[in-house]
Amino acid sequence: MFPMVLSLSPAAWSPVTPRTVAASVWAAQLWYSGIRTSTAELGGAPIRYLFGVANTVTVLRSGLFSVVAGLAVAAETPAVVATAGLCYGLGVVLDGVDGTLARWIGRETALGERLDMTVDTVGFVVAPVAAVLWGLLPWWYLSLSAARYVFIGVQRWRHRRERTVYDTPASNLGRYLATIQMVFITVVLLRLVPVATVQRVAPLVLAPSIAVFGRDILAISGWYPPARPESS
Repeated sequence: MFPMVLSLSPAAWSPVTPRTVAASVWAAQLWYSGIRTSTAELGGAPIRYLFGVANTVTVLRSGLFSVVAGLAVAAETPAVVATAGLCYGLGVVLDGVDGTLARWIGRETALGERLDMTVDTVGFVVAPVAAVLWGLLPWWYLSLSAARYVFIGVQRWRHRRERTVYDTPASNLGRYLATIQMVFITVVLLRLVPVATVQRVAPLVLAPSIAVFGRDILAISGWYPPARPESS
């Protein structure tokens, strides 16, 4: 898969090559996770933490999603779209494996947690963008990616303003909906259902996730009861 990205030509509209995009997205994920993790959180052996079994799985997921980003700017062919679907689908399958491994071997770390969250966020951006560019999803489906960043932005804004960041409701609904989104986007990229069907179903799949993001934004702002303060 990686050699394929290295050899592909960019789409006519793209000023950058697939390899440049893939490498940049991969490096950005690792860099961002690193700068968000303090030296104290890394412990006495940061190299061991970085290349432990669980984090290695997360880095692999990061690479798979980076390949999807690179393929999104490649000249569109059935092979390109299918490879993107396979990479994203494999990343979805591996989602949760890294956390399970970390808990199983007793090696849960701040770096691993932040890397996992970063990779999840990137996956929710690059896959829908690729699907939209290839006409498999309507442009407004990108509101899913936007909603995730709005939530993160509001959370950080409140921290910087030294305002209380309240807890989100104690519910697994968001996790279930995220799983549905990942499976749906995988099905779309693999073209397992006709595009016309996808266009009809997309609003029904998107709406609950957008509603939950909206609820959580209100919750961390203290506008959705019950508001329970979270330590800054």
